[in-house]
Amino acid sequence: MAWQENGLVFPSRIGTPYEPDNLRRSWDPVRKRLGLDLRFRDLRHTCITLLLDLGVPVHIVQQIAGHSDHGVTMQVYAYASLDEQRKALGRLEDRLG
Repeated sequence: MAWQENGLVFPSRIGTPYEPDNLRRSWDPVRKRLGLDLRFRDLRHTCITLLLDLGVPVHIVQQIAGHSDHGVTMQVYAYASLDEQRKALGRLEDRLG
């Protein structure tokens, strides 16, 4: 088949989206070749966590993640980093002090 340009970051050999099963099968050899100790799902978790940490609105992250409800996104992925906790407590201290 001829190359099909779809603007994908990780296309199949012909430029189309990976089928989920093919993507999972191909991840293990890539991971081993790069010396990574990551499950494919860890990449998804990292992406969603970073998007939330960057302040991307939850409804946008929800759509990227394919969650049916933003509550799922927040329940599974949203946890305050130590830095965020310090900033929040600093703002509270400023308000009260």
